[in-house]
Amino acid sequence: MQVKVINQQVDQALKALKRQLLKDGLWKELKKRRSYEKPSAKRKRKQKEALKKRRKAQRFSSY
Repeated sequence: MQVKVINQQVDQALKALKRQLLKDGLWKELKKRRSYEKPSAKRKRKQKEALKKRRKAQRFSSY
């Protein structure tokens, strides 16, 4: 992953990097790995994400 700094505008480059990390899902992954997650909490989180994904797919398939 590369972000170019143009005219020494580091703030804009950081913003672009964060946006790219969010889009790729790496930001979420980094947050998740900061601390230990119990297996039961992990299972609940995965079920919640799956439900959210199903609902979203259902919403867009009805168009």
